[in-house]
Amino acid sequence: MAVRIGSVKIKRRDTTKDSLFMVSAVMFILFALIIPAGAEKDDNRYAGAGICKDCHEQQIQSLQKSLHWKKAIKDSPVADKGCESCHGSAATHVSEGGGSTRDLITFSKRESARQKSGVCLTCHQNSKEIVFWDSGVHKRNDIACVDCHTIHSGARHNLKTAEPFLCLTCHKEVRTQLNKRSHHPMQEGKVKCTDCHTPHGGFGNKMVKADSTPELCYKCHAEKRGPFAFEHPPVVENCGTCHQVHGSNHENLLVSKAPQLCESCHNTGSGHTSRAYTLQNSFGGAATANKNKFFAQGCLNCHANIHGSSRSPAFVR
Repeated sequence: MAVRIGSVKIKRRDTTKDSLFMVSAVMFILFALIIPAGAEKDDNRYAGAGICKDCHEQQIQSLQKSLHWKKAIKDSPVADKGCESCHGSAATHVSEGGGSTRDLITFSKRESARQKSGVCLTCHQNSKEIVFWDSGVHKRNDIACVDCHTIHSGARHNLKTAEPFLCLTCHKEVRTQLNKRSHHPMQEGKVKCTDCHTPHGGFGNKMVKADSTPELCYKCHAEKRGPFAFEHPPVVENCGTCHQVHGSNHENLLVSKAPQLCESCHNTGSGHTSRAYTLQNSFGGAATANKNKFFAQGCLNCHANIHGSSRSPAFVR
């Protein structure tokens, strides 16, 4: 800035720019001093990834088979602080000769399911596979990620055990159903639990991967979808009305044997649908005495198109 005094022109220095420069320089020096000190203090809390293998060699070897130990994967544990990325600071644990675990996350009964899953969600919370985790049945029942997964494994999805045996450790009633003579081929390895269910939560009943049970079943049994001119209401409403999905002692996974199953709905009016199919009205007597109802008289012998028909409202052949 120039100032004229009489006939003399004096150039005055701009102190504003000098002040800004000085402030910037001071702030830069402060940040240069503070940040390394803070970082050094933070680093002192961690023992370092290399020291863990001195005692936990077996765990390190198993971890090396996992995707979590690939440095090429951005933000993987090994690319950060190694074991301490998940287990927390091990400085106290190491300094006391391995005797103290008070600062560690041990993924044992000592921590709650929320705490254990919280470690996993630090990295996986934005995964599309667990969008509905918070609304899922498993979280509400205090199931933690480590109850099904272990990062010390090279197995698919880091599962502790392969399907369906992993799920059957808790769902024992399903194990019983799968051992019945008519069952979905899950133990044979042709169908998996996750083909129908989403274990990480969902809005469907039983966490199925569809808006309704029929829509789920149609993914494999497309021939039952129709459209049909004459629809059988249970087919549209819920396949589970007639079928036990995991297994049954009756053919085709039926919840009970025909004709008892059919008569649970078709038990009114006149004709053969109104007569009891009981032990007293079964094999005894001659055909004309109406006493042989269990002999070659299944409903499906005549009403074969039971899932729907475009020809007959009675679903006959």
